[in-house]
Amino acid sequence: MTAPAGSSAKHQKLKGRGNFAFLRGFLRHPEQVASVVPSSRFLERRLVRFAEIGAADFIVELGPGTGGTTQAILDAMRPTARLLAIELTPEFVEVLRRHPDPRLTVHLGSAADIRSILAEHESAAPDVVVSGIPFSTMPRELGRRVISESYDSLSAGGCFVAYQVRDRVAVLGRQLLGEPEVETELLNVPPMRFYRWRRH
Repeated sequence: MTAPAGSSAKHQKLKGRGNFAFLRGFLRHPEQVASVVPSSRFLERRLVRFAEIGAADFIVELGPGTGGTTQAILDAMRPTARLLAIELTPEFVEVLRRHPDPRLTVHLGSAADIRSILAEHESAAPDVVVSGIPFSTMPRELGRRVISESYDSLSAGGCFVAYQVRDRVAVLGRQLLGEPEVETELLNVPPMRFYRWRRH
């Protein structure tokens, strides 16, 4: 689908601000940002396909940064679908909240609190939880909590998808959820791996 009428020009302005905020956020909070370079269009295309965004009614994105993947998700969503973006970095939240798409809700908070955040927004269980947060830089127990909370928040048949440079999420996820489905996107700097667990 296409973005709402009149949103394209505004989104281009936000993208420029977002790139600057992305670099500033990386310099201020390197442990919270997966890469100094925003995601490529190849990564974004693979993400929306691998996460089955087009079939979802409600999506949660963890660690959207300044919104590159957020826009790709919105572009792939149905007109009636909703997206809740949970971001820990205030600079990124400031950029995201300027986005004109009414299907997007932005929440400043931790991915580890996803279930309480969903309750705060009176939201149903998501069909998809997408995570771009860097598990390799967070404490082990926090990573385990994010994975468990994300998986437990899903609707039946829903999926948890994490895209990462390193395999820390896969190591933790295997212990908690079993073997993931895996794909790799080489046309990104750096190359990115995608992991998916489905809630049966």
